[in-house]
Amino acid sequence: MSRVPVRANVLMWAIERSGSTMEKIQKDFPKIREWISGEKLPTFKQLEEFAKKTRTPFGFLFLDEPPEEQLPIPHFRTMADDEISKPSPDLTETIYAMQLRQFWMRDFLIQEGHEPLDFVKSSNIEDSSVSVAERMRFALGLEAGWTEQSPTWQEALVEFRDAIERAGILVFFNGIVGNNTHRRLDPGEFRGFVISDEYAPLIFVNNADYKAAQMFTLAHELAHVVFGSSAAFDLREMQPANNAVEKACNKAAAEFLVPEREMLGLWADAQRQREPYQFLARRFKVSEVVAARRALDLNLIGKGSFFDFYNEHKKRFFKIKQGGGNYYNTQNVRLGRRFVSAVATAAKEGKMLYSEAYDLTGLYGKTFDNYVSKTLAGVAW
Repeated sequence: MSRVPVRANVLMWAIERSGSTMEKIQKDFPKIREWISGEKLPTFKQLEEFAKKTRTPFGFLFLDEPPEEQLPIPHFRTMADDEISKPSPDLTETIYAMQLRQFWMRDFLIQEGHEPLDFVKSSNIEDSSVSVAERMRFALGLEAGWTEQSPTWQEALVEFRDAIERAGILVFFNGIVGNNTHRRLDPGEFRGFVISDEYAPLIFVNNADYKAAQMFTLAHELAHVVFGSSAAFDLREMQPANNAVEKACNKAAAEFLVPEREMLGLWADAQRQREPYQFLARRFKVSEVVAARRALDLNLIGKGSFFDFYNEHKKRFFKIKQGGGNYYNTQNVRLGRRFVSAVATAAKEGKMLYSEAYDLTGLYGKTFDNYVSKTLAGVAW
């Protein structure tokens, strides 16, 4: 049985990086302290299991020194004293996995003769929130008042997501790392991220976040695209980080979802209602927390009132159901129909190996074939 030498500092780094503790790790690996002291060496199989348990790329365990891991995009936190020096493995792996998808999609679109998207980086943060919101609607082909056709804000969210995808933006909603249900993404670390690109801009929404906040997150991300800015963000309590771009994205998102002029015109009527935010939510087809957030933004209510309502609403409605009970519907949300359609087309036409298509989508063999045949008929990329 072959044993493998591993540096103590690398083992300690892997444990710390995973967010675990020595006591917890020792339950699965009773000899971990002896590995660290050098008294004993792990077997190759034990080291493989240790890599899985700590969510560490296996090759990293053979390094002499722990690697310097950095996110490829900025990570903005709402609270100034809440900065984290090291992103979690879940966030890191998710961003790099999305980057791989974006790189492939960009090359595919260029080879197919597609032109760059003209709305990417079409605005700047000095522009008024009204003009940026108008640019966002124009990019999606939406008219003012587009939500009026949706019976509920939940259906408006679906229409919003589909419109973003039709415009040429890759959209992924997922609350776990890939398809691993044991690795839930933490909304406290990030609500979403954007990787800007002129051919294949990418938006990722943390689907572990509660639904009422997701439309605002999505609008915030769309603003990032029209500014041509990449970032991950937590938007804690729907407040931006102390960063000029983040603040501009929040203002544009608020104006896009709840135009100031209409909001001010309805405020007096809302105040006469038993449930003012519910009244506004029905009018604008947004969640009640988004309506309350806009009231705060326009100084119609104070921060204390907003935070009280926000926290109470979150307690009552934080019920996330991954996938809605249907596997193929879940994959539509996690993978994006446009992206998988492009991958399936490339594989079918021999422009990529099916093994590559499986790796990009996380769907393998018959599962991939069934998903494509059941859900992608007539989808354009």
